[in-house]
Amino acid sequence: MSSSQFQVTGMTCGHCEMSVREEVEKIAGVESIDVSAQTGRLVVTSAAEVDADAVIAAVDEAGYQAVPVGR
Repeated sequence: MSSSQFQVTGMTCGHCEMSVREEVEKIAGVESIDVSAQTGRLVVTSAAEVDADAVIAAVDEAGYQAVPVGR
């Protein structure tokens, strides 16, 4: 299992969380997503490491900006 954390800016509500979740779920290999508008955190869990650029692009597609945390 691999887990990656991101800081997401611009989210303000549950709809924002849902939009991010829907886009990140499209990435192959993603097994679970924990996203919080309150903290601005996104945690992506997968069997193998997910490409950070793919996650950033998915969050961008949802209308927000993400940067990796803890790398």
